[in-house]
Amino acid sequence: MLNLDALPPLSSWQPLIQEVLQNRFDPRFLEVLDESAHHAGHAGATESGMNSHFRVRIASDKFEGLTRVQRHRLVYDSLQEFLDHGLHALAIEFR
Repeated sequence: MLNLDALPPLSSWQPLIQEVLQNRFDPRFLEVLDESAHHAGHAGATESGMNSHFRVRIASDKFEGLTRVQRHRLVYDSLQEFLDHGLHALAIEFR
């Protein structure tokens, strides 16, 4: 389990999110993009311009046979700690 409170200020969550998803889903393809800077001044944006808006592109056998909603729930559940610490928006693209 991660402890995001223990991270130095202005630490990027991108590699941590990548690691969590890699460990949980063993994906064939995984891309995690921090799009926070594109949302500066919008609701949920942070002053640092980091860690508020992410896009995940993922392909994994663990999603086979699941509905889109079930896939989203699995990813959101895996990233709950980030959501609890200020991740405002998460776009997920399944491949």
